Amino acid sequence: MKQIEVVAAIIHDDEGRIFATQRGYGDWKDYWEFPGGKMEVGESAEEALKREIWEELESKIEIEQLISTIEWDYPKFHLTLHCYWCHVESGSLTLKEHEAARWLSKNELNSVEWLPADWKIIDIIKGML
Repeated sequence: MKQIEVVAAIIHDDEGRIFATQRGYGDWKDYWEFPGGKMEVGESAEEALKREIWEELESKIEIEQLISTIEWDYPKFHLTLHCYWCHVESGSLTLKEHEAARWLSKNELNSVEWLPADWKIIDIIKGML
């Protein structure tokens, strides 16, 4: 089975909300996810995450800590997902690849249809808010 390693930013704000993005392409179009993407050869997870957030959202983030690494088998590949607790350092979270975005409170986290692997981090996030 194909192996894919990605990073995701769990971006929080001062009001205790989490930034979620909606996919606009691919097999999982319209599902919600945490922004991020694939690591490139030679990149650390942190470098990849900062690059991906700049490319996707034209924003710089401060990475605070690794929350968890999720392993998930999708039908076509195995995913390793490194999830980091972050906040925006600069920029306005401009959508470059996603079709929508929302700031979700703790009580709203279950209100969107997350990608299957992303559901695994929701309970951890709720405990952090």
